[in-house]
Amino acid sequence: MTKTSSSFGISAGLSACALAASLLLAGCGGGGGSSAAGAAPLALETPPTAASTPVSIATTPASPASEAVAGVAVLAADAIARPSATAACTAGNFGSFLRPFSPDSPWNSRPVGAVLGSATIPASTYYPSVDSGTWSSAAFEASETDAPMVVTGTNTQGVWDPDSEVYRPSITIPHWPAQTQPATGSDGHAEIVDAAAGVIHSFWGLKQVDGAWVTNQYAWTPLAGRGMGDPSHYYQGARAAGVSTIGGLIRIHEANDGAASYSHALAMSLDFTGLSAAPTYRFPATSADSNAATTNSGQIPMGSLLMLPASFDAQALATPELRKIAETLKKYGAYVVDRNHGTPFVIYVEIGADLKLHKNGWSSSTATDLDTIRAALRPLESAAWWVDGNNKNSSTVTSTAMNLLSMRGAWWRTKGTVSGEFDTWRQALVFPATTTLIEQANATGRAMNPVSWALPVAGDPYRLTVAGTGGATFRMTIADRQTGATVYDTGYLADGAVLNFTWPAGTSFKVTTWGRSGTTNVESTLRPTLVRASGATGSVCAS
Repeated sequence: MTKTSSSFGISAGLSACALAASLLLAGCGGGGGSSAAGAAPLALETPPTAASTPVSIATTPASPASEAVAGVAVLAADAIARPSATAACTAGNFGSFLRPFSPDSPWNSRPVGAVLGSATIPASTYYPSVDSGTWSSAAFEASETDAPMVVTGTNTQGVWDPDSEVYRPSITIPHWPAQTQPATGSDGHAEIVDAAAGVIHSFWGLKQVDGAWVTNQYAWTPLAGRGMGDPSHYYQGARAAGVSTIGGLIRIHEANDGAASYSHALAMSLDFTGLSAAPTYRFPATSADSNAATTNSGQIPMGSLLMLPASFDAQALATPELRKIAETLKKYGAYVVDRNHGTPFVIYVEIGADLKLHKNGWSSSTATDLDTIRAALRPLESAAWWVDGNNKNSSTVTSTAMNLLSMRGAWWRTKGTVSGEFDTWRQALVFPATTTLIEQANATGRAMNPVSWALPVAGDPYRLTVAGTGGATFRMTIADRQTGATVYDTGYLADGAVLNFTWPAGTSFKVTTWGRSGTTNVESTLRPTLVRASGATGSVCAS
């Protein structure tokens, strides 16, 4: 295949997110700007409150509104209706419990002809670590015979759902493995992999209280997806980068499999002295810690892929387990997905894995090996091309042509007596069965989360595709933020409609989405997608 050039372009600055005082999340989605070749990105509407906080609406649509819809109170066990993964997303046994995510996921792909940058990880209070302890995570495989489990919040606000941007009284997980045991640290990480549903359930702050399960936050990611957030579904796990803790985890089954390296990129956290304040994150991350812009002091944004140079002599390390890790860092690297306190880097190992570096107490030679790796790690800046998990050249690994549009609220109903609600598992606006037209609008700006590397660019081509059921129709308007004038209006579009258009000229826009239900007394749904129509094609495995 033809070798294609790809690059990890660093985004511009990110405004810090203000989080709800009662829930200190590990990270939050952000905004800001990025640059694209030859054109400046556009500023979308600033949300009434920062991304990843419960939205308190300060503006209304032009038409009178009768009700703001906060979202469904409970995600029911029968609510998962994920589209079937394409064959390309599961080829080679990917998209499974032992090999999560698609072959072209950044986790399963590797750069060829890597060009590394100059940024370094500084020394900190402690030595670097390869850790399976209280701050790591474990994956638990659900079966179709496992009973459902209702998980409630750790406080009266409920469970924080960062994709819907609402608190929910409870989350019902359709299949709950009896052996589920979260990490004992305050992060309480645990991942439940439901292969039948094609979903990884990701928890932050999960624990049992008086025999009942409670959690601070719940998020999910497609088992056969990219394993990273996208501009639409920007928060897909419990790590600060918006990713599942299973991504990059050194798993139990592979810790001592005899291979010379792991067959995927690793997951890593850095101390604030290594992480950058501006930009706080870069592709493929979609988020960073809420206070990253004010507390980080290093050079490396969240989402960076750190690698050892090809010249690094992994076999010269004294610790056998670190030789395998070092070979992996030369071949795949490690994505920076979280922040720790006082440790230059932590590489995460699944809880229960037989991988312990300091086997007989503290080892000075192992500490020296870890520090040697720290000093040599550098961020990837570009690659000649990428190879996916099936050893095929891939141009989709680094493509940013992903869906920009979400059907999350908050919504105002302008017609009808009941409201449609956003279903995060279906990534759709769902209207109840009705014979009376329901119309509602979202003018909050949250339909397009301002992920810094995916902001629309004036003059670039975009393609809007509508997927709807039950007769539902969709409309989108783009207005100039300065004048309030509507500069583009799609009109109402039915299922199967495809609209190609050029993003309007200007610097600041307000995007309003509209939805209308069907009227044939059956449930109707809307799941539109908005994708840049130029450049490398995006992965078909994106959520």
